[in-house]
Amino acid sequence: MQRQLLAPLILTALFATNALAKERPVTDEERTKLVAAIAEQGCSGGEMEFDIDDNEFDVDDVRCNDGRNYDLTFDTSFKLIKKELED
Repeated sequence: MQRQLLAPLILTALFATNALAKERPVTDEERTKLVAAIAEQGCSGGEMEFDIDDNEFDVDDVRCNDGRNYDLTFDTSFKLIKKELED
């Protein structure tokens, strides 16, 4: 009986967590464009996601030609809008 009640509660919690998430994974098409945009900055790598609230792409921990790591932010046209040195 308890298991029957527990399953709906767990599912509800999972869906509620997804609904509150402000980021989503990038699509394959977006990833291809982001990789090109990152390369234009002389950088590579990084963890990519789309920030739904801010309507922009965040790429964390990219490695640039100067040997440093940065967090990059791109608009929906894949133009760089922010480059911050990673602490």
